[in-house]
Amino acid sequence: MPFQFSEEKLLCDLEVCKKYNFTSHFNKNDYSGEWTSIALHSQNGEIDNIFALPQQDQKFKDTQLLKKCTYFKEIIDSFKCEKESIRLLNLKPGSIIKEHTDYNLGYEDGVFRIHIPITTNERVHFFIDSDEVKMLPGTCWYGNFNLSHSVCNEGNTDRIHLVMDCLRNDWSDALFLECGYNFEIESAKPDYSDETKLQMIEHLKLMETETAKEMIAQLQKEL
Repeated sequence: MPFQFSEEKLLCDLEVCKKYNFTSHFNKNDYSGEWTSIALHSQNGEIDNIFALPQQDQKFKDTQLLKKCTYFKEIIDSFKCEKESIRLLNLKPGSIIKEHTDYNLGYEDGVFRIHIPITTNERVHFFIDSDEVKMLPGTCWYGNFNLSHSVCNEGNTDRIHLVMDCLRNDWSDALFLECGYNFEIESAKPDYSDETKLQMIEHLKLMETETAKEMIAQLQKEL
């Protein structure tokens, strides 16, 4: 994405967040080591609510932590679209996010996930669809996580990203057009294997939300 954010200001807000407890990621099957998170924008406004999928009749709202992080708030407000889950995600040294595929998490689905690295190291390896993507602090990235992806942190320092789930609108369409997004082929939905669908179902079961149950029912129909 055509943005460059201040590494110094990102680190200042990160220090504020480090005064609070990060929550271990709920999907223990998808990683080994330590993968933790803290919420800046969640459905109940609590910092330990790190679920990304929306639940019925609940609106996302800022947590008290975000109100203390003025630069994070400035970045978030610069995206002129509605947001759902916004979190910091920390992959500790020696930890691995195993290769997996998310469900309905591409721009063609009306949602886009943004990653803004805050701390990283040269031995962090992030793969999307078998291509390694080097994300440096202060840069801004969209990933189509309908595709298989994985991360390993072989370094000695934390890998912490600001991660935003945003809803597509006219503003984001103009942004994606500027970045070279191919609108002509976006209607071609990914053809998931049955094995991948079963893995998605197991992942969604851990969330125990109505939205997750609806997605499970849809995936089961496709098996």
